[in-house]
Amino acid sequence: MPADQKGDVKMPRFLTEDARLICKHINGQVELVVTQDWVTIAGRRVLVDDNPERRPIKGCPNISPVIKPCTLTLKVEAGYSDWLRIDGQRVCLDTVTGLTDGTPPGTVHYVVQSPGQEFVAERAA
Repeated sequence: MPADQKGDVKMPRFLTEDARLICKHINGQVELVVTQDWVTIAGRRVLVDDNPERRPIKGCPNISPVIKPCTLTLKVEAGYSDWLRIDGQRVCLDTVTGLTDGTPPGTVHYVVQSPGQEFVAERAA
């Protein structure tokens, strides 16, 4: 697990509907949809498998006549909990990442800029 500046291990936090996911071009913001109502953190619904996938990206600045901006998230490559599920769906962690449909193909990732909450994290076994 990554460590913070003090060397303490950083536990991955759960993502809520207030999470901010962006394309690696910084300004492109993923528009999330939450599909479960069972579990909340401070009244905000927790994201689950596959909430970040196939979502529109708005505001990607990577635009030119020969370059396609990021407009859609693809499959999550990493960042679903191996341990926790809500109604059978894996919980999304602040380590979620995957590719976008931007160009060049297969190179531009989306990442979590903010998990939407700072209270609940997953501790490794």
